[in-house]
Amino acid sequence: MQTKLRSRTITKPRSHHGKPAQSLVARRLPAKRPPTHPGEMLLEEFLKPLGISQSAFAVRLGISFPRLNEIIRGKRRVTPDTALRLAHVLGMSADFWLGLQQDWDLWHALRSKQAAAIARLEPLRHVS
Repeated sequence: MQTKLRSRTITKPRSHHGKPAQSLVARRLPAKRPPTHPGEMLLEEFLKPLGISQSAFAVRLGISFPRLNEIIRGKRRVTPDTALRLAHVLGMSADFWLGLQQDWDLWHALRSKQAAAIARLEPLRHVS
């Protein structure tokens, strides 16, 4: 089932019973594959084309090489601090990096062991 929300089409997730569930995510996420991790985006769309090494870029960002390398390998999250650093150095929005991280996190959370338990939670009803 699709819904229009501020000119964005979203697909409503289905509950574990196969019935349409209330949409928990207003962002468009890929259905069959995980979204691009921000570290992969950083490596493939920025570092490689710019010809800059991870070590040199870590120095530019003012972070350690292991921290940057873990982000690139998808082993570490992009935090607001890191997003601000990336935005400043690359001349773009911190929201871009946080959005990529949020998409990654939500996609995995929707498929986690806890997702079934979350789907069974009772929605709060308006009390008059």
